Amino acid sequence: MKQPCVIFDMDGVICHTNPHHAKAFEVFFDNYKIPHTKQEFEEHMYGKHNGYIMTYFFKRSIAGEELRKLEDEKESMFREVYKDKVETIPHYLKFLEELKSHDFKTAVATSAPRANLDLIIGTLKIGNKMDSMMASEDVNAHKPNPEVYLKSAERLGVDPTDCVVFEDSFSGVTAAINAGMKVVGVLSSHSKEELPPCDFYINDYSEINAAKILELLND
Repeated sequence: MKQPCVIFDMDGVICHTNPHHAKAFEVFFDNYKIPHTKQEFEEHMYGKHNGYIMTYFFKRSIAGEELRKLEDEKESMFREVYKDKVETIPHYLKFLEELKSHDFKTAVATSAPRANLDLIIGTLKIGNKMDSMMASEDVNAHKPNPEVYLKSAERLGVDPTDCVVFEDSFSGVTAAINAGMKVVGVLSSHSKEELPPCDFYINDYSEINAAKILELLND
């Protein structure tokens, strides 16, 4: 029997953080007098790494020390906004418990900074249920590059074909497909039509169980 594994993105997948990121970015961009629209957030923020987001909105290359400074500023705003509001997408914790009771390996692979990962996983007290946790600092190339998913599989000692990824963004789904993994689209931020084709879709975790994951892996 192969070792089944489930890898979760974090923002929009474990928690519906995107509205809170949008609020933090609104204040951040207003401080710098950078114009922004809701549609631009949907197309150029959700699921994207901060280097891409900053470069797009500032309309020039943002990298290196400048990126670190701006990223720290914006992400600390997000953590301040979100720290007392951390809650999962409905039924996530029950689904995670079911996976662990069936001996699945589980992991988190996010484009967010490690401090955000620590805040969310720490508040939910689920670090002991994750066999691997990777954040933006752990990779050189960000989604849609598959590096974070391939590295996660390597850390877990599993083949990419034995992994099911939960993703909510175009770049994230693309990264999982590029890694050769099955994908469940979480429709927290986008509709089915806005994502690349996934193997299955859920609105929340009442619509999935361990048996369905095994079915997807055996297809």
